[in-house]
Amino acid sequence: MKKLILLVASLAIVFSAHAKIVTKPVSYEQAGTKLEGYLAYDDAKVSTAKKAPGVLVVPEWWGLTDYPKHRAEQIAALGYVAFAVDMYGAGVTTTDPKKAGELAGQFYGKPLMAERAQAGIEQLLASGLVDAGRVAAIGYCFGGSTVQALAFSGAALVGVVSFHGGPVPVPADAATKVKAKILICHGAIDPFVKKEDLDALLKGLDGAKLDYQFVSYAGAVHAFTNPDADNIAKATGLPIAYNKAADLRSWGHMKTFLAEIFSAKM
Repeated sequence: MKKLILLVASLAIVFSAHAKIVTKPVSYEQAGTKLEGYLAYDDAKVSTAKKAPGVLVVPEWWGLTDYPKHRAEQIAALGYVAFAVDMYGAGVTTTDPKKAGELAGQFYGKPLMAERAQAGIEQLLASGLVDAGRVAAIGYCFGGSTVQALAFSGAALVGVVSFHGGPVPVPADAATKVKAKILICHGAIDPFVKKEDLDALLKGLDGAKLDYQFVSYAGAVHAFTNPDADNIAKATGLPIAYNKAADLRSWGHMKTFLAEIFSAKM
């Protein structure tokens, strides 16, 4: 009996050593801009022979920092292949709100926002690990706006999740173009989001008869999912804050949403 227990324990240790989240930088280019994204997957669950759903992760306006990379690793732990996209250029990040505004500002209201994100999807698929029929995108703040724009561009996605993203106008042809289901996770008292802009987004989604869910988290402001938001607020004066309850609830809503849209395509 003791030998059996030791054997089982040994096998568990071997399996644990083998099962790990693999991460690697991926260099690529879009419209002449050199980029470097971040790929993450569980090598015990995913391989070229056993393809999995893929999830694009779009960062906040700070760029591809440790935070979106950590989220990509969390997505990988769920059994999906994650790719944290580089929106600005290899190594371009900032902690300065003014600079971040300038970097993000070049994308709002322009096709480049969806095009740069689409380049990330292409790299995700190029990994050879992803089922092309089961691809989604999630994004935070600026990234939340980006995944909305990506969905509205008609990208071949089964779903997108926007965490505290600014509302993006719904195009007139959304009803015939948009393929993705949409989950919007919104801070109920986000000072960056104007009521008229949010109302316009919801009206546009209803008008186009898109499949969407809108969840508003009481007491949550901008950047409510980022555990470092309070420190950033102190350093910059931005009206942002971490909200643990809203973070955990929105992550749970995302997991349910991804499980639904991915199982529907199996």
